[in-house]
Amino acid sequence: MNKDAKICIIGGGPAGLSAGMYLEQKGYTNYTILERLDRVGGKCWSPTYNGRRYEMGAIMGVPSYYAVHDVEEFCGITHDGPKLNRNYKNAKGDVIEPFEPKKNILKIPRLLKMKKQLKKLGEILETKYKGYDINGHRGVAEGRYDGFAVTPGREPVSGVNPNLKDLALPFSEFCNKNGVELTQDIWIGPYTSFGYGYFDEIPAGYVLKYLDFQTTMNFVKVNLWTWKNGTQFIWESLNGKLKNPARLNSTIEKVERRDGKVYVTVNGAVEEYDKIIVTSPLFVPDKENRRDGLVGMVDYFDAREDEKKLFSKIDYERYDVLAVETKPEDHPEISYYVFDNMVKERLGHLMVYYRRWRDEVNQVITTYALRKHKDMKEVPYDTCRQMVLDDLKTMRNPASNVVNEWSVYYFPHVFSADYAAGWYDKVEAMQGKYDTYYAGEVMSFGDMDETAEYSRELVERFF
Repeated sequence: MNKDAKICIIGGGPAGLSAGMYLEQKGYTNYTILERLDRVGGKCWSPTYNGRRYEMGAIMGVPSYYAVHDVEEFCGITHDGPKLNRNYKNAKGDVIEPFEPKKNILKIPRLLKMKKQLKKLGEILETKYKGYDINGHRGVAEGRYDGFAVTPGREPVSGVNPNLKDLALPFSEFCNKNGVELTQDIWIGPYTSFGYGYFDEIPAGYVLKYLDFQTTMNFVKVNLWTWKNGTQFIWESLNGKLKNPARLNSTIEKVERRDGKVYVTVNGAVEEYDKIIVTSPLFVPDKENRRDGLVGMVDYFDAREDEKKLFSKIDYERYDVLAVETKPEDHPEISYYVFDNMVKERLGHLMVYYRRWRDEVNQVITTYALRKHKDMKEVPYDTCRQMVLDDLKTMRNPASNVVNEWSVYYFPHVFSADYAAGWYDKVEAMQGKYDTYYAGEVMSFGDMDETAEYSRELVERFF
């Protein structure tokens, strides 16, 4: 592609800003990033309270976040935040230690069996499911892998492996099929509590591409990265280093693609581009019910029938975050996971609450709850909000005030039938077809590293 091509990038989150960085590193400097909000970072949002930043979105990273490390090196920053740790409570608010045999004598047989199954899962992922951890989902439904390895060098790899078709199964079925059902007890903490849905509804491909074996072990060992000024600081730093920083408060009214050009109407003015990269939502199923007015690409683009048909398959999680104050005597001494509430029968209840700064009680804690399962009635936002506040009382850490709240478009995905039917291969076959490229969360996974890594792959493949 001509290095002078004029490229429009929609979205100033990790995917869009990373696309700008990788394009710039390949010699493309005629790019524009349009962001509808008054800030960059997308779901990495780190507001300030009492002089310190807290997290409303992404919280942490791990050493295998290679794309995030690319950004750190590009910007000259590092992961310099507070050391994290956590404990566990049951639904009654009692502290438990579910993985400590000495504290769970009756569970020793189950814990020993889990340990054996964990070893087995690690082995079959490297052998039976070779290629499972490649970024993105291209080829999986066809029993092949094609992309970049999850290694520091991220070398290109490809191959045929019919077993990869199993990744279309819901993760619970995948685990049962392979005799490793107890490993779900390990994966659920960094998966369901982080808002990515339940194991009986979400394809294993999503679970295992985000929580590949090395990433999960980093979570287990609490080998985690944080940033003093929050995850948003990563993307603020990148935006400040780019030759063409994101243009904030950019409202896109219309996109038309004709005669080899892309015409974007933004804030009332028409701008002409050669190519466009979409990292913002492609489809919002219930836009009429959203408080933020968010719409999908198909609503303001001259969307073609193939785009409408494929993107209408996308759903997303209803995942809510509250930042609350407590009285000093009620402040939790550490972050807590509530495993009892990470099942669909407890939809809408508090799953985890997070204390970022361990040296100060005059700070907020953040709470997280899911209120949607594909086979159940969605819990209304206000109902869920009250359930979480009631749960904090049960946990003996009652809130004295709600400082901030957020219900964001979270983890766009497709379900097993569409995954198995080759949804990703159909979308990948459309890359560039209308001078349009599709990136962002749905093309890989909803965490900041996977989205940034997919942008890297997109630039390598097409630019």
